[in-house]
Amino acid sequence: MSESSMPTRVMIGVNESSLKGYPHPSISSRGAFEWTLQKIVRDNTAGFKLLFLHIQVPDEDGFIDMDSIYASPDDFKDMKKREKKRGLHLLEYFVQRCHEMGVACEAWIRQGDPKEVICHEVKRVQPDLLVVGSRGLGPFQRVFVGTVSEFCVKHAECPVITIKRRVEETPQDPVDD
Repeated sequence: MSESSMPTRVMIGVNESSLKGYPHPSISSRGAFEWTLQKIVRDNTAGFKLLFLHIQVPDEDGFIDMDSIYASPDDFKDMKKREKKRGLHLLEYFVQRCHEMGVACEAWIRQGDPKEVICHEVKRVQPDLLVVGSRGLGPFQRVFVGTVSEFCVKHAECPVITIKRRVEETPQDPVDD
């Protein structure tokens, strides 16, 4: 297959909603996905392959689920399985939508700092384009929460498009997503 007949590979960083939790996608992730479908893929479903990357973020101690009691090594295995299932349910939303529309896709989960992991995966997978959602935080909020999209624009080894969420979708606290 010649390079010109290969589908354009678009990586989309996705995460869960901080308001609704798993398996609901964040406002920004859903917006980046919908924008990609409407403005890039459009009717050319065979010309694209969407690559969904979800990064699970352990807390500072490396544990995601701190409300549980751990009494055996199996408890930790169960916790890891539960977290992976939650991530899979999130990715299922995007994969299901792609299959309904006839758009080729892949999806996977990694753990770590989202901005670092996204840039690492871009280097490893070499997509043609990276699309990430942006919460549109102001300068004061960015100091405290940071911004994955800004980091990716500066460091990802491919073109990056950031999609701001629509004003009417912004929660009362803009840090929420």
